[in-house]
Amino acid sequence: MSFGQMPLANAFLNKKDFSSEYFYKLEPAFCEHCHTFQLTEQPNPRAMFHENYAFFSRTSNYMITHFQQFSHWVIERYLHNKQPFVMEIGSNDGILLENFAHQGIKHLGIEPSANVAEVARQHGVNTECQFFNDELAQQVQQQYGHADAILAANVMCHIPDLHSIGQAVSRLLTPKGVFIFEDPYLGDVLDKTAYDQIYDEHVYLFSAHAVTNIFKPYGLELINLQYQTTHGGSMRYVLARNKQYDIDSSVTKQLTYEQTQGLHKMATYEQFRKNCEHSRDTFTNTLYKKKQQGQQIAGYAATSKSTTVLNYCQIKSDLIDFISDTTAIKQGKFSPGMHIPIYPYETFKENYPDTAVLFAWNHKQEIMAKEAEFAQQGGQWLTHIDL
Repeated sequence: MSFGQMPLANAFLNKKDFSSEYFYKLEPAFCEHCHTFQLTEQPNPRAMFHENYAFFSRTSNYMITHFQQFSHWVIERYLHNKQPFVMEIGSNDGILLENFAHQGIKHLGIEPSANVAEVARQHGVNTECQFFNDELAQQVQQQYGHADAILAANVMCHIPDLHSIGQAVSRLLTPKGVFIFEDPYLGDVLDKTAYDQIYDEHVYLFSAHAVTNIFKPYGLELINLQYQTTHGGSMRYVLARNKQYDIDSSVTKQLTYEQTQGLHKMATYEQFRKNCEHSRDTFTNTLYKKKQQGQQIAGYAATSKSTTVLNYCQIKSDLIDFISDTTAIKQGKFSPGMHIPIYPYETFKENYPDTAVLFAWNHKQEIMAKEAEFAQQGGQWLTHIDL
């Protein structure tokens, strides 16, 4: 399946850089053997995660609360040693690990993007600015010892070499240690035709079957999982060394559900391709009709996911006048590929458009509460997944 030529999702750029913009082919595929849904080509990770990375987790109050609850759950359920050690892969701006740091728990964040790693340090989070792999795991083990919990949130789907991660986790965990990660759930992407979850950073979209198959060679088994509402539908996976824990009934239930939904069948993904094409055509036709009616249309939140929607649907500034965003590093720049201008949030607030395209639809509840006045004044919300 192909979404065509695609720029880097977070590569918001200045006008002078239009001519040198980088593009790659965004083409996902499904493996009938291990049941992974993955990109056939991913750009060099260093091109995506660097000193100017444009995503900061703590800009969302909802996610701050989510990670507070996540940390409390880990502490209560799995940290039983007197002096536990917690490590996080892809710790971003420290939004999760700071909850452990505030309780005096030994911790380490591994974050390859220098700018967000520095923000984490400013919040008291011990952070190394590197890419995580088995080689680094050896260094961590020598310096910190074995980990009681290795965490990752919306990160595992970013890492192309999962074999190195399997080796590293197996090396670092204590005998009763746990590896817990949460990522957008493949089943929800298919159900909602949420193709915007497919972009350069998301080299994988996981299912329970895929997670089981990927980590089995490294002596790790899926012992628990929990559905999460974050990012439009995510799954939290808990893995541990074989036969160290009883396997929760949630695992069996989820594996059975995925069989029923056909997540192991190629026909399911052929239907998804058709659904994406239908969604694309319906969405662009809706925008054209609104423009013909003389409406002003603005985008709300210049998300990574919006890059896939805009470029797959070929939506330019003749359809969406601008995108408002609260992230300072994006303001004054242009969206990747389609070059729609990014304005500060105040531009939206001070002069409401007729229609706002909600690219951050996965934070819909939080945004609807914040922007009640927009709807009260006659403003209309639009997303590509509601059509």
